[in-house]
Amino acid sequence: MAAAAPSSPHSLATASGLLLGTVGLAMAVGALLGWLVGSAGIGLLLGAILGIPLSIGVVYTVYSRAGS
Repeated sequence: MAAAAPSSPHSLATASGLLLGTVGLAMAVGALLGWLVGSAGIGLLLGAILGIPLSIGVVYTVYSRAGS
């Protein structure tokens, strides 16, 4: 028996992927910038802290476009 297709192309998996991908990218950029100035750990931490609201904004933007 095949699973039913979701009615929307945006599913929970899409939101999760956007959240994780954005936070991961922000952490990588933060670690790189931190490494350049001498402390990759602090850069990683700052990237994670800044990545959380950034990822929420990305998901909000994607899902708000889907509704219009």
